[in-house]
Amino acid sequence: MNEDIYAVNLYVSGRVQGVGFRFYTVRVAKRFGITGWVRNLYDGRVEIYAEGRKPNVQGFIEEIKVGPPSAHVSNVVEHWKKIPKHHFGDFSITF
Repeated sequence: MNEDIYAVNLYVSGRVQGVGFRFYTVRVAKRFGITGWVRNLYDGRVEIYAEGRKPNVQGFIEEIKVGPPSAHVSNVVEHWKKIPKHHFGDFSITF
């Protein structure tokens, strides 16, 4: 069975830099089978590009909205699209 793959760009605001947020994101992505990347932005936000089956991506986002104990997520902006295939084989921190 061929399942649809979705990609989402997330822009996460709040206290999300210098608190282990990117490492937390990698752990959550691996647990949900998500591929893509996470990086800090110069304006203090974190950007995430995530690919996977829609229910997996939705579960991933719910945990991202919580964040690790040392973080405080105040806002998450989501930009979704359906894609024909995965573009990444794993999930990593990028710069």
